[in-house]
Amino acid sequence: MTGTENPRVGGSIPPPGHFMSASRVGRRVLLRPPRAADQAGFLALVKASRAFHRPWMRPPGTPAAFRDYVGWSRKETLRRMMLVRREDGAILGVFNLSQIFFGDFRSAYLGYWVGAPFAGQGYMTEGMELLLRYAFRTLKLHRVEANVQPGNAESIALVRRTGFRREGFSPRYLKVAGRWRDHERWAMTVEDFRSSRRDPGTARRRSPLASPGRPAPPSRKPQRRRPSPRRSRS
Repeated sequence: MTGTENPRVGGSIPPPGHFMSASRVGRRVLLRPPRAADQAGFLALVKASRAFHRPWMRPPGTPAAFRDYVGWSRKETLRRMMLVRREDGAILGVFNLSQIFFGDFRSAYLGYWVGAPFAGQGYMTEGMELLLRYAFRTLKLHRVEANVQPGNAESIALVRRTGFRREGFSPRYLKVAGRWRDHERWAMTVEDFRSSRRDPGTARRRSPLASPGRPAPPSRKPQRRRPSPRRSRS
């Protein structure tokens, strides 16, 4: 679910204070950077999900691999985020933005996975919304691309449900579990994000009586009541 770097593209990197340090909080879940203290919970989730993830991906499954995962998350061109349940702090899955370019390109590749015990419960949909807000509002990216294997129906359903467009097909695109595998290319631009009304700041306010394609009715000024003529007393 990750892409390969385009060596022809460059861009300036925002200062470190621009990087994500605080959690992105939703109704049931939050996104935050990985921590060393996550090791036990992360590795237990990977172990419980091996059959579920095969052959789509192979997450870090050893203490050494997890330490590398956390260490690499400090790179300026990478954002690795744990999807955590707010209720109990359980690690549900992962979102990664990799090969982040700024300047005139402002693009990144998106990877993600959910643990088998938490699949099909809407956590990834909520997490994806938080991720997209972070990518387009905080990082101010212009484009996010996700590459998904054609047989991964659940992953394709997630990107389609959250507003990505299918742009094409890449044969033998990425080596996964020792084999070069085909991928579908899905993407979203900031214009897509706004037009799908995921960005309420761009939505036009309508009158409650207005409908799409029909202007709101003109407001009416209150009319003053004319005083009734007084009757003279005889």
